[in-house]
Amino acid sequence: MLVTGGAGFIGANFVHYTLEHHPEYDIRVVDALTYAGNRAALDPVADRVDFVHGDICDAELVDGLVAEADVIVHFAAESHVDNSLRDPAPFLRSNVLGTFTLLEAVRRHGSRCRFHHVSTDEVFGDLPLNSTDRFSESTPYAPSSPYSATKAAADMLVRAWCRSFGVAATLSNCANNYGPYQHVEKFIPRQITNVLTGRRPRLYGAGDNVREWTHVDDHNAAVHLILARGVIGETYLIGSGVECSNRDIVEMVLTAMGQPPDAYDRVPDRAGHDLRYATDSTKIRRELGWRPVYQDLTTGLLSTIDWYRDHEWWWKPAKESTEARYRDAGQ
Repeated sequence: MLVTGGAGFIGANFVHYTLEHHPEYDIRVVDALTYAGNRAALDPVADRVDFVHGDICDAELVDGLVAEADVIVHFAAESHVDNSLRDPAPFLRSNVLGTFTLLEAVRRHGSRCRFHHVSTDEVFGDLPLNSTDRFSESTPYAPSSPYSATKAAADMLVRAWCRSFGVAATLSNCANNYGPYQHVEKFIPRQITNVLTGRRPRLYGAGDNVREWTHVDDHNAAVHLILARGVIGETYLIGSGVECSNRDIVEMVLTAMGQPPDAYDRVPDRAGHDLRYATDSTKIRRELGWRPVYQDLTTGLLSTIDWYRDHEWWWKPAKESTEARYRDAGQ
């Protein structure tokens, strides 16, 4: 199994999950180790993983890796919306050109390669706050940010290569993930590590924006079900069904960490901030039997707080530079 972006947040957790639950796989990871990739996330399993430091836009490197792979799980991506608003270029390169490079290598090496593409529910745009609407596999794409636009483009490439060239591909679009090994620039880890370092959490605008939160282990369990039983060419939405406003998340973190629930600061809202994400995961539940283990956000959040408290060595080196970038942006 070749895991692209396997030193990033979801990818590293996928490697850990696979080794624990699917030891039949020999795993090779390719990761460019940009700021969001951290090889230390693989330290606990370093002796069980073949790590390649490389760029998925490097066609020669990718061709050699794909030639030796039976299964490819594609996580590698630039993924932070704020960064895409500041500079979209790396997102186009990694998310679009990188996916194209992988698909071309898979096409050259024929039907022996099983390819799974990991994407986001942000490709669908957003939903009204006061509604019960949910995204489904048939929802039209309406990306709002450079990040989601490049992921939408990558999704379309995978579907086209599947139909036009017979690439044995499946796709998944997941709701917001949380859990261990997530970079401190992301919403939940930023709030947790702010409290741990004596800073006040920061909330965009009124904090009314709603996200559906799925624990990374539940996401990765779903990916394995798709690999085992998913239908080639099909897309599966992965979501816990647990929705929560950004304000409620901040207050839950503060309360869980023994702070007053209002001990946070508001900052100017993000440009074009999506209002609400929510997925209808009926298809993967009905057809593949997936059920999230973390159906209670409080339980998952407490375990995530404990992980960041116990792993300061992992996240602290990136904390100061991350907060400096936010400070420069007035966030």
